[in-house]
Amino acid sequence: MNGLNPNNRVAVVGGGFAGLAAACDLAHKGYQVDLIEKNAQVGGRGRGMDVNGYSFDMGPSWYWMPDVFESFFQRFGKSVSDYYELVRLNPSYRVFFEQGKIVDVPSDFQDLKTLFESIETGAGQKLESFMEEAKTKYTVSMSDFVWKPSLSVKEFMDWKIIREATRLDLFTSFSKHVRKYFQHPQLIQLIEFPVLFLGAKPSKTPAMYSMMNYADMVLGTWYPKGGMRRIPEAMTSLAKELGVNIHVNAAVEELKSENGRITLVRCSNGNVFEVDAVVAAADYRHVEEKLLRQNDRDYTDKYWEKRVMSPSSLIFYLGIEGRTKNLLHHNLFFDHNFDQHAATIYDHPDWPTSPLFYVCCTSQTDADAAPDNHENLFILIPVAPGLKSDESLRERYLQDCFQRIHAYTGEDLASRVRFKKSYAHEEFIQDYNAFKGNAYGLANTLKQTAILKPRMRSQKVENLFFAGQLTVPGPGVPPSLISGCIASEELNKYLKN
Repeated sequence: MNGLNPNNRVAVVGGGFAGLAAACDLAHKGYQVDLIEKNAQVGGRGRGMDVNGYSFDMGPSWYWMPDVFESFFQRFGKSVSDYYELVRLNPSYRVFFEQGKIVDVPSDFQDLKTLFESIETGAGQKLESFMEEAKTKYTVSMSDFVWKPSLSVKEFMDWKIIREATRLDLFTSFSKHVRKYFQHPQLIQLIEFPVLFLGAKPSKTPAMYSMMNYADMVLGTWYPKGGMRRIPEAMTSLAKELGVNIHVNAAVEELKSENGRITLVRCSNGNVFEVDAVVAAADYRHVEEKLLRQNDRDYTDKYWEKRVMSPSSLIFYLGIEGRTKNLLHHNLFFDHNFDQHAATIYDHPDWPTSPLFYVCCTSQTDADAAPDNHENLFILIPVAPGLKSDESLRERYLQDCFQRIHAYTGEDLASRVRFKKSYAHEEFIQDYNAFKGNAYGLANTLKQTAILKPRMRSQKVENLFFAGQLTVPGPGVPPSLISGCIASEELNKYLKN
């Protein structure tokens, strides 16, 4: 590929967080970039939905790791504040435990220590020690590990990295690590909760991910005014400013290869793009199975079936008449046994009997999210990937959530529903081609970390690169942003050779 210049054309397939990040970074480097998205709007799981005056974020609702977002925009001489306003939530969130116990998690760390101490004697000081260690893991991971493309073990054969790796607790389970510090079940649930976003049980997740507790309880829980959709909207604005050509309603049907290189990208709407390289930021397995010829694929169906996937979700978007008095912006219902719920996700996949669930009510913070004297509610139940559902099953779970919300808050929501939409595996597949209808991507288990994840660069097609939550660094919005930028860097190295 010698002799290619920075004006070569690159196609980015998929307009989610990773695709937008890759498109921005490549355009900033001087490439002609076509961002190709199958849906009517970019943003992927971060899209928004407006119905009858209600405004919903369709996917991610937790804004953690604000430093990653700021760092992303600074790559282009911008700042988060150029695009949206952030508000730090206090309390960060409310937790409903068994037997009517309600805990508000404060944003101030000293207040948090006081809360821990009130639940378990000595836990306040232990929390400080736990967080000091978590901060080290966060700092080391974000500076030395998360930005590695993980294409070769040689990337990690550096004495500084080897030395730092010993501080990450890679071979201790998160569950065991937490119990070295805390014994009270409510504190354990509070600390283990962020791991749910990583797609594995605490007992199967490396202890290095206590860095998520630092992100949660020290760096804080934030809200971009206007909703999480403001992030992809900001990235879209930046992409256009950088000269990215954005194509929506353009499902890619083929990545045509010749002599081990992608030469054409064909879309269902008739668009055909001649390319010098491709970043596939759509579902990795879908790209391999549906868009590539069999001899261009790195992974077999058997390989994918053996992957440990993150959960899917049963989601309800609800417009509620009247204000709620006892729900905050973020609410976690931990009023049933977590181990039983987790077993139906990871051990023997099935619909759970009494699932834990999450309620987001952004209208508690943002009056524009719902009409006057109304609320917008987002209810999410984590469930195993690969399940099937129908409307009657979904309705049964919604009514169960309503009953439990009523029991804890006194709010009769069922009679006040003015808009309702459900979303689960079938919709994740339809909208995102999500493997098994997963919501978060590949689980962050030890055997699926770094070089053990699906590779960012194809081994069969020299100018094909992957980004998103099925490759490095992993699931979540900040990792997806990082993934897009890493893929851009690797593609740039290739075209410059």
